[in-house]
Amino acid sequence: MAAAAVAAPEVLRECGCKGIRTCLICERRRGGDPPWQHPPQKTHRFIYYADTGWAVGAEESDFEGWAFPFPGVTLIEDFVTPAEEAEMVRLMDCDPWKLSQSGRRKQDYGPKVNFRKQKLKTAGFRGLPSFSREVVRRMGLYPVLEDFQPVEQCNLDYCPERGSAIDPHLDDTWLWGERLVSLNLLSPTVLSMTREAPGSLLLCLAPSGFPQAPAEGATAPGRSVPCRAVEVAVPLPRRALLVLARAARRQWKHAIHRGHIGARRVSATFRELSAEFGPSGRQRELGQELLQTSLSFQGRPT
Repeated sequence: MAAAAVAAPEVLRECGCKGIRTCLICERRRGGDPPWQHPPQKTHRFIYYADTGWAVGAEESDFEGWAFPFPGVTLIEDFVTPAEEAEMVRLMDCDPWKLSQSGRRKQDYGPKVNFRKQKLKTAGFRGLPSFSREVVRRMGLYPVLEDFQPVEQCNLDYCPERGSAIDPHLDDTWLWGERLVSLNLLSPTVLSMTREAPGSLLLCLAPSGFPQAPAEGATAPGRSVPCRAVEVAVPLPRRALLVLARAARRQWKHAIHRGHIGARRVSATFRELSAEFGPSGRQRELGQELLQTSLSFQGRPT
């Protein structure tokens, strides 16, 4: 059953790339050496360990054995069962996928939003899909998500034949709130996190056994590394749920590199409302309307 859900029912002839975004399809169509350049890899790679909260220098690197606390990332493995995963993807594939940038396809369940003008339209939005009801209920069983009320779900489909990827970015903060929650389906991958900030990260020797990371700023430094030269790799197992909050949400850009897509991958990302649309916010009435619609679980892709 699960194997049947893996094959993407897409004829690989079209893409949705615009501007500097590219995928394998448009690159082959244009031919020759492309005039655009993919961003260079960061100089220093660190690996995030979910059970400790440390980002640790990669083996055989200049910073092997050195580490820094990396707060704001929560990883819940085996959040859904293999049977639930197969059924979710089967139901997604019953609806059309829209072509998107960088070799991705997408399905949106949410209001139409113009982030630049900070305007949104609710026409056509009928809520999250029915198959997400149990997923959202289960989220509330975990302390980090006990009050999480998603108002939008975005499904993204990645496949190596299209050269799928997503560039480093920060999610909007006008409409979307503190936590980004993403369910990783069909294959493992790596979330690559970078921070375009001046200054340096203070490092310490990674203690034996990688104990729980202390509070930010509590680690005695031994070395430093420029922020802009660092990439933190967050391994995402199949069927794991990822939560980004605090600095990991607001200061570190996240991306999926093309080389980290080895098989079809589907992600379902859930977003909550910002404080402006909350009970005490300026747009609380609109926020309440969006929540009521979202949690009716009667949606189709918009």
